[in-house]
Amino acid sequence: MPVPHLTPAVQAPTAAAAGRALRRRGLRLSAARRVVLTALFAAGRPVSAEEIAAGAGGVVPPSDLASVYRNLETLEALGLVRHMHLGHGPGRYAPAARQHDLAACERCGACAVLPPETADALRAVVRAAVGFEPRFHHTPLAGLCAACAARRPAPQEPGHVRT
Repeated sequence: MPVPHLTPAVQAPTAAAAGRALRRRGLRLSAARRVVLTALFAAGRPVSAEEIAAGAGGVVPPSDLASVYRNLETLEALGLVRHMHLGHGPGRYAPAARQHDLAACERCGACAVLPPETADALRAVVRAAVGFEPRFHHTPLAGLCAACAARRPAPQEPGHVRT
């Protein structure tokens, strides 16, 4: 499992603020980096590198996937972007300023922000039980959303018994 960068999140609430933070760290706000930041801040949800490279639903021009990955890596190392894993599939990226604890559906990939009091209560239970301090923003709390839980389990899912 990939390990997240432990760089503190830069509190940049907009793509423009993230660009200014990038420049303060001595890096250029290249056209490619501007595309990545614009796509991330416009999405309002975690997105994959593939979605960004494809143009993020028309928000930005399509770009080279390798360039998107290189820029995401740089932005993550600086604390401007974070990546996470929402169930199966590619990693997703979001502005680091949106450092929410998440729950993710293992079946459909939907994600939801955990209310802070819920995340705090879960952390307290885990801490008391095994001494770990859980974080739910790189690898979210996994399970099934209400819609998927209401459906019959797929044959490969645990707990499914053929009759």
